[in-house]
Amino acid sequence: PYSEPLGDVNYIRNSVKAVIDAYDGSVTFYITDPEDALIQTYQAIFPKLFVSAEQMPESLRVHLRYPEDMFNIQALVYQTYHMEDARVFYNKEDLWAIPKELYFGREQPMEPYYIIMRLPDEEKEEFLLMLPFTPENKNNTIGWLAARSDGENYGKLLAYHFPKERLVYGPSQIENRIGQDTIITEQLALWGRGGSRVIRGNLLLIPLGGSILYVEPVFLEAETGGLPQLKRVIVAAGEQIAMETT
Repeated sequence: PYSEPLGDVNYIRNSVKAVIDAYDGSVTFYITDPEDALIQTYQAIFPKLFVSAEQMPESLRVHLRYPEDMFNIQALVYQTYHMEDARVFYNKEDLWAIPKELYFGREQPMEPYYIIMRLPDEEKEEFLLMLPFTPENKNNTIGWLAARSDGENYGKLLAYHFPKERLVYGPSQIENRIGQDTIITEQLALWGRGGSRVIRGNLLLIPLGGSILYVEPVFLEAETGGLPQLKRVIVAAGEQIAMETT
């Protein structure tokens, strides 16, 4: 898909990290992708402006995280280019989509989110940016894409696919099940009648072992304003749904 534009973007690379010194305002540009043709050109024009990423102090390197904008574009492209069979790809028989969630009472596409978790077959947790997928025009979860940020794995993308014969609830299905739970809906309605605005935050899909855990925070905001306060956390796994203080 290298020549396929996406909206106003037809070229994007994660080539440079700009670090600003908060004390004196100086900026250092670290080249993280020396193979990028554009950054090679800029470096040739301004040889003293850029330095190699190998010169970045370890105290800064551990804070690097994969960029959301680039991951968003890669996820959008992957909706089509995950297909490996030429006939299936040509006929667009297995398109994926970004699932929907309820956020502040409005339905919207899920956005990538950072999370600390242990990937399948890995020994320890790591910092990831991830996003789930559903089949086009369907609501079940079919897979998820993750970008790694730790150490030598920085910048690597991993995709996990669920078998088509396995039904995994998708984000919108979980949102509907939360809305159908009488205990949860009665409590949310009670808070609403008490003069508070109930805000359901971002729904997070968290792969856990061989299953999927969904987590959604619930905030309360006073009618007079002020900062929303975390009041409850809704958790869903399989057929079970619960809302607790932590």
